[in-house]
Amino acid sequence: MSDSPTGWRSSPGGLPGPGDGTRAVRAGLPEPVKHEPTLPGPVFAAHFHLPGDPTGPYTYGRDENPTWTHLERALVELEAPGRDDVEALVFASGMAAISSVLFSQLRAGDAVVLPSDGYQALPLVRAQLEAFGIEVRTAPTGGDAQLGVLDGAKLLWIETPSNPGLDVCDVRRLVEAAHAGGALVAVDNTLATPLGQRPLELGADFAVASGTKQLTGHGDVLLGYVAGREGAPMAAVRRWRKIVGAIPGPMEAWLAHRSLATLQMRVDRQNATALKVAEALRTRPEVAGLRYPGLPDDPSHRTAARQMRRYGCVVSFTLATRAHADRFLDALRLVEGATSFGGVRSTAERRGRWGGDAVPEGFVRLSVGGEDPEDLVADLLRALDESAG
Repeated sequence: MSDSPTGWRSSPGGLPGPGDGTRAVRAGLPEPVKHEPTLPGPVFAAHFHLPGDPTGPYTYGRDENPTWTHLERALVELEAPGRDDVEALVFASGMAAISSVLFSQLRAGDAVVLPSDGYQALPLVRAQLEAFGIEVRTAPTGGDAQLGVLDGAKLLWIETPSNPGLDVCDVRRLVEAAHAGGALVAVDNTLATPLGQRPLELGADFAVASGTKQLTGHGDVLLGYVAGREGAPMAAVRRWRKIVGAIPGPMEAWLAHRSLATLQMRVDRQNATALKVAEALRTRPEVAGLRYPGLPDDPSHRTAARQMRRYGCVVSFTLATRAHADRFLDALRLVEGATSFGGVRSTAERRGRWGGDAVPEGFVRLSVGGEDPEDLVADLLRALDESAG
């Protein structure tokens, strides 16, 4: 449950709450204490003083940590502002957060619906789920295709926008259908961030994300989290975290909380530049299959506009051949070759190099950073010119 300073978190009389920038800057901070830092430093502790009965919030380092608490309260402020019935749990990585939901909610004989075009690690998860006797069904994100395989499922896993294809599904529609059939719904919110989309407001039971990406935004932290309404499902996620020990270090949690203060500034800059990049790439004849949900003519735009407030920093497109894509990436000067996204430095990669994604060999995933948009666009267009032929 959130416990941020009073006076800004809730607005009396139904007045509008604080803006995203104010919320990001102040989320999760404790009440100010004279001579104490605004954001307390990381607490490095394996155990805590615990005389007598083991009561109170902090007993052992695998269960709770004050640094996690501040960050978890901040994440609640971002994912579910104004709500007192939501909690967040932080994990050592996005994959740890994903696994915690899947393996805490499913049992042998259950059925789960996953996206067939989602995060590349999901096939590995599928193999483990099936080894535990869980039926795994898949369908693409686009066109709300997961509705067709939902009957009798225990859990629906949504990834919207999908990575790397950037398809979008109607979260409200899928949630209503899943709940009508008794299924829980988890939404991977990594690409959108809570400033772009709030799955819990759209009816989902879990909002799950890798904090490694745009949430922390500097490419120096591995982190994940799960947010959801307090109750048995989230209690099971918490128990799973304790059992497997998938916990973040206090330094990582502190760095993540520190980074939230610039989230709105980074997201707005990167989203605005991503749109300019997409508009520039659209003019190039060698660029095919361009996708960015913020483009008015993108196949996902109408659905995205109904449920998203920002469209993300990732643009995808295809060049004719693997060799062309490799030449293009090699020619870039402001864009680094890397396999993550959401950082302040632009990155790109040819996704087919990994295998596993159903994309053409020349498919490029571009993560737009914080560079000046004119410089980034110029670099991309110059690289396209140099790699032609």
